[in-house]
Amino acid sequence: MPPGGPRPGQRQPYPPGPRRPGEPPVDRLGQRPARPERGGGGRGPRDPNSVAGAPNGRFDDEGLDKKALARKVGKIVAIVALVMALIGSGAVIISYNMISVPSANAAFEAESSFVYYAGGKKEVGRFQAGDQNRDALSVDEMPALVKDAAVAAEDRSFYENNGIDLKGIARTLFTNATTGSAGGASTITQQYVKNLYLTQERTYSRKVKEAVISLKISRQKSKDEILTGYLNTVYFGRGAYGVQAAAKTYFRKSAKDLNIKEAAALTAILNNPNGFDPEKEGKDSGGTELLGRYQYVLKGMGELKASGKALSDYDEATLEKSKEALPKFPKPLADSRLGGQKGHALTLVKNELKSLKDDNGNPLFTEEDIDSKGLKVTTTLSAKAMKAAQDAVTDVRPSDKKAVNAKHPENELHVGAATVDVKTGALKGFYGGQDYLDSQINWAASGGMAGSTMKPFTLAAALEAGYSLKDTWTGEAGLEYAGGGTVRNSGQSDADPSGHSYGKHITGIKAMEESVNTSFVQMSAALPNGSEDVYEMAVKSGLPPDEQHIEGAPADYRSIPAYSIDFDPNNYLLTLGRQAISPINMANAYATIANGGVRNTVHLVSKVINADGEVVYEWNQRDGEERAMSEDTADDTSYALQQVVKNGTGQTVSGINQPAAGKTGTATNEDDDVSSAWFAGYTPQLATAVMYVRGKGSGKLDGWLDSYFGAGYPASTWAEIMGTLTDDLDIEEFPEPAWKDGEAPQDGHEPSLTATPTPTPTESADCSKKDERKGLCIPIEEPEESQSPTDGATEGDPDPSATPDEPEATDPTVTETACDWFGDCESSSPPADGNNGGGNGANTE
Repeated sequence: MPPGGPRPGQRQPYPPGPRRPGEPPVDRLGQRPARPERGGGGRGPRDPNSVAGAPNGRFDDEGLDKKALARKVGKIVAIVALVMALIGSGAVIISYNMISVPSANAAFEAESSFVYYAGGKKEVGRFQAGDQNRDALSVDEMPALVKDAAVAAEDRSFYENNGIDLKGIARTLFTNATTGSAGGASTITQQYVKNLYLTQERTYSRKVKEAVISLKISRQKSKDEILTGYLNTVYFGRGAYGVQAAAKTYFRKSAKDLNIKEAAALTAILNNPNGFDPEKEGKDSGGTELLGRYQYVLKGMGELKASGKALSDYDEATLEKSKEALPKFPKPLADSRLGGQKGHALTLVKNELKSLKDDNGNPLFTEEDIDSKGLKVTTTLSAKAMKAAQDAVTDVRPSDKKAVNAKHPENELHVGAATVDVKTGALKGFYGGQDYLDSQINWAASGGMAGSTMKPFTLAAALEAGYSLKDTWTGEAGLEYAGGGTVRNSGQSDADPSGHSYGKHITGIKAMEESVNTSFVQMSAALPNGSEDVYEMAVKSGLPPDEQHIEGAPADYRSIPAYSIDFDPNNYLLTLGRQAISPINMANAYATIANGGVRNTVHLVSKVINADGEVVYEWNQRDGEERAMSEDTADDTSYALQQVVKNGTGQTVSGINQPAAGKTGTATNEDDDVSSAWFAGYTPQLATAVMYVRGKGSGKLDGWLDSYFGAGYPASTWAEIMGTLTDDLDIEEFPEPAWKDGEAPQDGHEPSLTATPTPTPTESADCSKKDERKGLCIPIEEPEESQSPTDGATEGDPDPSATPDEPEATDPTVTETACDWFGDCESSSPPADGNNGGGNGANTE
């Protein structure tokens, strides 16, 4: 016992005297129980084989043994972690001293992406608007309301952290280790550093640099300077960098004039600039997705206010009221540099770039990549083809009908045209309609009801099924079809409401020449699967299905646009073209016929080079290449379409310098008004489709245009486009028809029923192979006598019970209208293909 009693903190000694019952013996100082004698009671000797040298028998219990082991391992891990932390601290110190802050803007300034015509030399336009999209604000100019919204949206610990979030980094490392992701959440300071000083690569080395530079920046700049710098450099979508540009882009006002709802909405968009765009359409629309994030920001602003950290003044009632709905977003304004057709072209290019995927199905290019990563995009577009389309429309369309009419939009006339390379599917040129600054609707990509331009796919399906060009179909008007209605032909009048009748039995060639509706509806019904076979042939050829039937698309399918409208395979009158198809897709589908039945994917991006000069995408011609029909079917279908130009409704285009094939098209809306007029066709090199529509695409043309059939304005426009593009090309001939003939799936359409027999073959010493294949002559050395005058597609004598129709029954009286159209009176019928599409289905008699 030390003098003066026990030292401070020393246990009081046991009281002197004899021990009470149960008290342990004490040591000589009276401080603690005495050690047990050796060999006596107390702790026994340790077992060297026990866990951590535990006494014998202590861990005989298995549960206690595991707990002790866990505690031991935990201590070891803690020691290792401490050692690693010390090593890591050393590494951080070294990194901190070695990594310097780069020059501002060395890697930040977004590089414009350039878009070129085919060949990569002449510029179409560029992405990422110029200076007006980089209007930086000073610290004093940056609105306090926007600063509060940014902190609430992106980094609620901004005013407490030193530029990095250790918990966030740990969480990110764990997520990266378990999921393989290389990304992670960052503080506002880290995002500012990444934008202003570093690249956007997603690697651990960049994250280390980002953290170190963030620590340094947080010591060099004030929080206000960092927050202002961040809001001046961050990407808000739509090509806008910085809140000033974003405010003008989204709300048409300066940042200082934003209200609390607008400030919260803009900073909410930062979380996903492309996905949260309020103009995004579809089931997961931008507005729908944005609302939740917007409400999250407003809630954070309330917390910021409650904690006394808010820089601006807003009350709780205003916050709660604001949460109910997003602010109203005005329609986006077009960039003035997008005037004319450039805006339509750049929009098509951007949409295609965004649709491209890598081998894992991930997007090759984000909108931010396209707008600001210095891409060099070479397209398939030809400056000559673009100008040819615009000049043709300007020359042909009636001058008194305008494309834009703000007071009476129902009186607007819209023209869409597109030209596709037959051999490759490359989009060479198009005309989207009005100036892009007046309206962003591209009529070459949006389209209208296809009308009789669908009929070639019906004929191709029939040939594939086993029918031949010489098989016969009814030409009589007023055919009743399975859907419970009546099919009409062209030439309808009060006296003849069903239109012209062309005879009881006409060939597929005659039906195509005169665009006889009843023939093609009967042809469609005679297919093994009816209209479904027409649909399948059209889709394989290049017409995209609608979203409800996208599973029917071929492999590697891509089109412009991706879907059609009202394209139902079960529609009895699908052959008459009620569905809305774009001129781009129609031109590509006709190119399939011209290309011997092989479909190519229509496309307009051929190559993309990044800012480092590396080719990051190049069109592979084999992608999307698929046989849609046999070569013989394609050649025979093409032959029928050539006759349309030579003898039928398409004679308007016969004056160009190349062999041509094509089809007129006219469709009616639900009110039985003519609502679209088409001409689609091709030469051996190029395919072009031209469409005229009114108003919203389904307005009435008849009685409003002096000429409202496909043989009028559309055919004349087509002829000017194709004449310009093919005049300098070498003459190329179409393949000869194959006269394919198989096992017809249905009787009653035999060639012997035709009312107009072909001429009797005559002997000739100069009989060409072409004439021989057509049955027009036989070589003079052949001893056989010519057969009786039939179409030559069947053997033996014609059925004696079949009585040929009188010739006048197949050739309606020539009208003044025909003379007016063609400038002569040699045509056998009016040049129009009549009221097709909706009129035959929606209004039946």
